[in-house]
Amino acid sequence: MLRGLTTTSFYSPDLAATKSWYTELFGIAPYMDTPAYLEWRIGDYQHEFGVIDSSYADSELARTPSPEAVGRPAGAVVFWHVDDVPAALDRLVAMGAKEHDAPRDRGTGFITATVIDPWGNILGLMYNPHYLEVLSSMKSGS
Repeated sequence: MLRGLTTTSFYSPDLAATKSWYTELFGIAPYMDTPAYLEWRIGDYQHEFGVIDSSYADSELARTPSPEAVGRPAGAVVFWHVDDVPAALDRLVAMGAKEHDAPRDRGTGFITATVIDPWGNILGLMYNPHYLEVLSSMKSGS
């Protein structure tokens, strides 16, 4: 039934600043750039990463401009594979994200961490050996 991740969507009350921040992080401009929505294709599988103007959100939580206003960060946690969790975390913090959950060894090679972007969204980082196995098998045709 669930065949794969299609789009991860975050909310932001300031699309111009968000566009600049994520363009710096991804190293590419969004391929979709409208007054209400931004979207990039990123990573090995070209997954879609979208940002919706908060004024279009259905919930009050998504319209809230900062985690401080609600006392906690907003949104679901989607973990993105990275090759080096501490290095990715350091880069994001240097760009203005706030560390939410420090790197943790979850056992059997899995390492996770999370940050909160400047608009209150949680961005998950994970070193995931299974991700690498699947990617390798797809490249080799097995």
